[in-house]
Amino acid sequence: MNAEERRLPDPLAHSVIGAFYEVHSELGFGFLEAVYRRALAVSLVERGHRVAAESAIPVFFRGCTVGDYRADLLVDERLLVEVKAGGGLVPAHRAQLLNYLRATTVEVGLLVNFGPKLAFERLVFANARKRTPTRQ
Repeated sequence: MNAEERRLPDPLAHSVIGAFYEVHSELGFGFLEAVYRRALAVSLVERGHRVAAESAIPVFFRGCTVGDYRADLLVDERLLVEVKAGGGLVPAHRAQLLNYLRATTVEVGLLVNFGPKLAFERLVFANARKRTPTRQ
């Protein structure tokens, strides 16, 4: 993903955000994160996306696989979605998603919060800044 692509609207992120609002509109506030994660997955599949919930994504360190990260949702094998259901998004949530983007081959992530005040953020960590995995 080049700098120009990072500035352009992201149709996949737009679709996920639409599904996010759709889920909130139907369920409202007050459920556990797991309920929202499952409902969001259903909505995204209905929109024609491939969704993997809690799938293992390898984490790399110095070119070696050092573990797996369990993404809340991986959409179309190229967008990580971290689902929250708390009072709001905090810096620790952003740091968590950025770390996942830094340590995996996925470049774009969405942080969504189904709390009392809906919120979402799109974060990008381009592969050009990552070390290329060489060994597993």
